[in-house]
Amino acid sequence: MTLTAGIGKARCTASCQRSKKKTSADRLCKATTGSHQGFHTPSLEEFSMRTVLFGLLIVLLALTSHAANAAPQTAQSAVASRSAEYVDISEYLTSDADINAWYSATSQLRKNFDDVCGDTFCEGDYSNIQSLDYRCSVEKNTGVIGRCVWVFAASNTEVNAKTGNILVDNQHWRCRSPLAPKTRIADLIAALNVTNPIHAILPGTSKSIYDGLVDCL
Repeated sequence: MTLTAGIGKARCTASCQRSKKKTSADRLCKATTGSHQGFHTPSLEEFSMRTVLFGLLIVLLALTSHAANAAPQTAQSAVASRSAEYVDISEYLTSDADINAWYSATSQLRKNFDDVCGDTFCEGDYSNIQSLDYRCSVEKNTGVIGRCVWVFAASNTEVNAKTGNILVDNQHWRCRSPLAPKTRIADLIAALNVTNPIHAILPGTSKSIYDGLVDCL
């Protein structure tokens, strides 16, 4: 009985020692493995997420840079718009050559209109449409045209047989010329100094002053 108990005790002791060695080995393995945890290899999902975040950061930086560059330009445009000052063309033109060229062009425009009105515009409700004035506004610092309009007037008259009164039906039009944006007055004057300025192609367009009248009168 004593011999059996001794053998059992010896086996138990050996088993415990082997268990302790195994536990020590496991701890050493875990310690060794833990020392390499700083070199974690990301999974495919983690890599994809990091790529997306990096792309979003690049886009955000690009948009911020664009906004920063656009802001000064927008501010400059706003300042330029606020500082613009338009005057009548008669105030803008100063040289004798420009003044004579302008009045020559507008005088020829009136003659051109008289030539075409009878077969076109004057066949409508009013047969006596008259050209009153052709005017342009000009930005005094740049020479850029703000707008050009051709003003016309006409009337119909009728006598009241009983009273002798004359009834007048009058009408007027302000016909805007189809100019291209930022057209300079010097370029317009040059284009209109021809024999038939009413049909001259306006700078930067495929239209004429006549085209503007068709949509107006």
